[in-house]
Amino acid sequence: MGNSNTRPMLLKFAALSLVTAAVGVFAVGSADADTSKKNRVEVFELQLKDLEYKPIDLGPAGPSLGDMSAYCATAVENGRKVGYGAGTAQVVHVEGRKITSQAVITLELERGSLTMQSLRTNEASTLDMAITGGTGAFNGARGTVRYWDIATPKERMRVEILH
Repeated sequence: MGNSNTRPMLLKFAALSLVTAAVGVFAVGSADADTSKKNRVEVFELQLKDLEYKPIDLGPAGPSLGDMSAYCATAVENGRKVGYGAGTAQVVHVEGRKITSQAVITLELERGSLTMQSLRTNEASTLDMAITGGTGAFNGARGTVRYWDIATPKERMRVEILH
């Protein structure tokens, strides 16, 4: 294996490597601990009432690229009005009866606003949207919003915000 003069250098190198590896593990562990303290999840569910909806047919009659819809609703939690949501959806793909739209929504609540977006097909009864930002207490928010019973009197949403 090498002469007796190289052994102390190999041992020093091995010891230094182990110390470096241990410091790296502790640094990663402490970074994870700090991150977990900063990231918390806030969850709430809202009903959407008094939905207003307006389709806008911009191209040839019937579904076509660029057609839009605008909508708004009152956000209700436990029977109490807590905010207001509004948005638009624009048709970005038509394949037979399947229509895909790009949806963008802003939800205004007492503590601030949340913005979200996603693609949605006309065939979906649920929708998951990415939270793209926020203001006030939701500044820098990210997470997801799931919608159920879309465009019905029972429409509701579950908001999961990562702070």
